Amino acid sequence: MTKKQRTLEIIERLKQEYPDAGCTLDYDQAWKLLVSVRLAAQCTDARVNVVVEELYRVFPDVSALAEASVEEIEEIVRPCGLGRSKARDINACMKILRDTYEGKVPGDFDKLLALPGVGRKSANLIMGDVFGKPAIVTDTHCIRLVNRMGLVDGIKEPAKVEKELWKIVPPEEGSDFCHRLVEHGRAVCTARTHPACDKCCLGDICKKAGV
Repeated sequence: MTKKQRTLEIIERLKQEYPDAGCTLDYDQAWKLLVSVRLAAQCTDARVNVVVEELYRVFPDVSALAEASVEEIEEIVRPCGLGRSKARDINACMKILRDTYEGKVPGDFDKLLALPGVGRKSANLIMGDVFGKPAIVTDTHCIRLVNRMGLVDGIKEPAKVEKELWKIVPPEEGSDFCHRLVEHGRAVCTARTHPACDKCCLGDICKKAGV
């Protein structure tokens, strides 16, 4: 079985296993996902979802966050860790949205990358979830799983993993595939030395099953 064939089979099986998989960060507007994905660095999505409730109560829109002081934002987002740097990035990002993009999140990958605190993973998440564009989000679950499955070979750098996956993942499948990898990584193919291969729907085609 080639990598391409294995990839397509894995995509189909994960569709059956996790038909409703999606972004686990709560948001109802694009700018809120931009804020949440910055807060999610080295923090769980569950904690971010709790913290942003207070953040949006105090600062309900782009302009409010842009006009807030870094200290005010930091006081609320501190439970997510790295509070100072995250607050600084969020404040600077909201100012750019307000002053350059009429308060809206740009639907262009390079423009997203130019925003403070936005890397390729965040930009891909927004492109896929907000704008429905082809996207591959190489978070820790994705990187761990695609290496175990043999879709990439010993590559740990996110940008390099993304580049390799673009070669074998159909563009229209990328975003949902990565969400399903997160679900599978949490439920079955965990970060433990011995994941639950006996419960895995991919056991017969995973290159490293049982390792």
